[in-house]
Amino acid sequence: MKISQEDVAHVARLARLSLEAQELETLTSQIDAILGYVDKLNELDTEHVEPMAHAVPMSNAFRDDELNPSLGLDRAMQNAPLSGDGCFMVPKVIE
Repeated sequence: MKISQEDVAHVARLARLSLEAQELETLTSQIDAILGYVDKLNELDTEHVEPMAHAVPMSNAFRDDELNPSLGLDRAMQNAPLSGDGCFMVPKVIE
């Protein structure tokens, strides 16, 4: 076994989980199986594999910034229920 029940119980305590004895036994065997799979990955020869942040190439999905004319004060205020002095007027919400 790569992990003991005491280790699993300690991690459960840190996560504020209360585990019954059967749950502790089940989790210990499941975590041990996961660690076994991870250990198999260490057997792979990765000497000539370049480290990467993503599995597929990423490119910038954003458009270039372009200068466009603004909406304009009159058009911005056109649909405002209340406006005054070039500002949107809203009901007071803080007393």
